[in-house]
Amino acid sequence: MASTQTQIANASSIAIRSLSYFFLRWALAPFIPALVFTLFAIYVPTFVSGYRNDPKYDLVDEVDVVVTETKVQDTPNAAAQGRKLPPAARSSDDSYAENYEVVFDHTNPEGQAVGEGVTAGNGGLAPKPTNENGEVVREDIDVVETISVEKRPLGFWKTLLTGAPNSRSLLLSAAGFLINALLVGFVADRLFTERYYTAKDLSFVRPGYVARDQAKLLIREPDQSKMPVTVEVRIKDPQAPFDSPLWMSAGGVRWTSNLTDYTAALTIPLKHSKQRTYEWKTSNNHSGEFTTPPSVGQHAEADDRPFTFIATSCIVSRLPYSPFDHPLAIPGLKHLAKVLPALRPQFLLFLGDFIYADVPRWWGKTTEDYRQKYRQIYASPDWPAVGQNLSWIHVLDDHEIQNDWSEGKTGVYHAAIDPFKHYHAAANPPEAVPRHPVSTSRPATSYFAFTQGPASFFMLDTRSYRSPNRLPADAADKTMLGPDQLHDLLQFLRKPEPRGVKWKIIASSVPFTKNWGVNTQDTWGGFLAERKTILETMWDAGANGYGVVILSGDRHEFAATKFPPPVGSKWPQNVAPHEFSASPLSQFYAPVGTYHQQDDEDVEIKYIYRGNSKFGAISIENLEDGEQSSLKYRLFVDGKEVWDMMVLTPPAPQAERGTGFFDRFRFGKKEELGLFKDSKVID
Repeated sequence: MASTQTQIANASSIAIRSLSYFFLRWALAPFIPALVFTLFAIYVPTFVSGYRNDPKYDLVDEVDVVVTETKVQDTPNAAAQGRKLPPAARSSDDSYAENYEVVFDHTNPEGQAVGEGVTAGNGGLAPKPTNENGEVVREDIDVVETISVEKRPLGFWKTLLTGAPNSRSLLLSAAGFLINALLVGFVADRLFTERYYTAKDLSFVRPGYVARDQAKLLIREPDQSKMPVTVEVRIKDPQAPFDSPLWMSAGGVRWTSNLTDYTAALTIPLKHSKQRTYEWKTSNNHSGEFTTPPSVGQHAEADDRPFTFIATSCIVSRLPYSPFDHPLAIPGLKHLAKVLPALRPQFLLFLGDFIYADVPRWWGKTTEDYRQKYRQIYASPDWPAVGQNLSWIHVLDDHEIQNDWSEGKTGVYHAAIDPFKHYHAAANPPEAVPRHPVSTSRPATSYFAFTQGPASFFMLDTRSYRSPNRLPADAADKTMLGPDQLHDLLQFLRKPEPRGVKWKIIASSVPFTKNWGVNTQDTWGGFLAERKTILETMWDAGANGYGVVILSGDRHEFAATKFPPPVGSKWPQNVAPHEFSASPLSQFYAPVGTYHQQDDEDVEIKYIYRGNSKFGAISIENLEDGEQSSLKYRLFVDGKEVWDMMVLTPPAPQAERGTGFFDRFRFGKKEELGLFKDSKVID
């Protein structure tokens, strides 16, 4: 039997291996490294002690018992066969002594002679043993005990798989120990190495929001000797005679400072009236390209391909872990890079959790700690392939601040929002400006709105204004958006769109459905009153001929959900909005399914939880009749397309189907008044 030290070493070794696997290949849970290091501190001394003290040999004690029967009489007489003899006959029967023996039970306190089958009538005598033939026999018992020393089993696979010490083999023991030491080293590498990549000298340029008449470039350059940074652009593949092939000056940045972590957002004016792809280059040796969107109301101009963009969320580096990867490697970006040439997206709509401030460890809560996290993503060797030639626009979520953040603009929020503003908001689309604001002097917002091609977009901020998650889900005054943002969102849903714009797309960092049963309070399932108000306005928009789609992330799973209006209500069933929730781009995925349809309000269409990398490609085309438009959603898991779905816009109201001059005039008047059939005017 193994010693206590060996048993402890065995148990701690199994725990080290299990936790290390979970941390390195599944999820970067912050509590795991401390447990692994503690277990290793227990493992080392118990392993050494177990190896030194456990014997190499086992003491084997074998006992052989041999019973020999010897016949002493062929056939017993009547007394031996169990017939009870009277006392008088006992003394006169010569065979009595031959067929009976005295049996003493030493547990009898009176010392009376008793035995098996003995009664008071036979005087404590029992019949002598007989064999199966009824012959009286004598039993001779020989006991032989053999004690020997044998080598313990080698246990090759057991030693390697458990990591327990094996006193018979130093080599096997060392191999098991080395496996555990490597695992602990890998955990330490994943935890600590990233921390020392501060990327303070990072220099990069990326496209942000690209509109018809302008494009934003985010520039980071800490080296002041390279100032000013100038930018030049030219049309890629110019079409003679109207397109110039020459590089044109597009402005620049005179200086940067630590106030913005050495970043600056440069807006480049674009004068071409058609959809074009532009190349850009900077004086600090960065280059790339971007493509302007088609005209509002059209899905394409340069060719007949659909208007396409990508939606996803959630990034961490080195998960799943490989010791051969760069410390800032992001596996999901590799999957994305492989499909970009075929998709040719207009932009990538990133739905939050661009950084994980608290994973794998919350190193600090200062502004510099948060800034470093952003720099590390942009310093990844996998970033240029997906970021230099593609516009990225961003919404805020919890891990840019703290997990499940619902404390508003308090505490660490101020340190966390600083790099979000400089790295993301500065290069984002315009802030959402309502037609009729609640107040005339509102502070700058962190939610955005824009229109491109056949769709209009509203990018929510679900963290800065929300009520605490712990409040009851059905509380009437509980809000995720705050009054101003809710007002702006409802106006966005109610307002008429330019001709050809058939879709209203809402970007929410958290799922709109309440079908996720785990941590529901952090989703719209924890804000049911506000959700109902928004849903009713979405149904109104659908009744006016617009398709409404919610794009969300956060859950590290994929789900497509439909939200039909109540049966028998004023809304037809074809006005139901749809939600496509896809994440992560590069993170862990849920080990078991957590999405389940609960009622007829949120109808499950498709659910997939496996996959460390998930993103959706959304393609929109206006149909030939001009009345309806199609939206095709394609889901990619670990770089492979696994599912798709097409949604059509509801039919437009009859009053709005005209195409003549007076129809356009009438549409414009309604847009000016901000009124729509079945709409409610919010003052």
